[in-house]
Amino acid sequence: MVVVGRLGRGPEAELFARYNDRVRPKLRVTEIAEARGSAAEIKRREAVALLAAVPAGAFAVALDLGGRVLDSESFAAQLTRWRDTGKQLCFLIGGAEGLDASVIARADQVLSLGPLTWPHLLVRVLLAEQLFRARAIAAGHPYHRAGRP
Repeated sequence: MVVVGRLGRGPEAELFARYNDRVRPKLRVTEIAEARGSAAEIKRREAVALLAAVPAGAFAVALDLGGRVLDSESFAAQLTRWRDTGKQLCFLIGGAEGLDASVIARADQVLSLGPLTWPHLLVRVLLAEQLFRARAIAAGHPYHRAGRP
């Protein structure tokens, strides 16, 4: 996971740690400093840093409002397909200004956590929880929301 912003200590860090302790293997997080300047300059600078941190040959999944929205069961199936590529999976989370078009262009897939706007520090918590849930679903654990609208 390559993310813009430092999580530091606080409730977001505690929630992320709670879910990261449950995910196997644990998520490795590379944090990129938040840039300064105009919105366009921030996105450009953060994009350069994000793209530089993506491991060579990785399967990159950008989290962006314009991406594909999946329910938890579909996400579990998609995660399995991504892992089956044999490539290292790398999620990209932008900062407050979002992701630059160059990051979206580099991404192998673009995923949205829904139409709501989420603080970028919470997005990593939401993603960690969904990765934990996806693994449980893929392992055949009963999904308590199955069959609900």
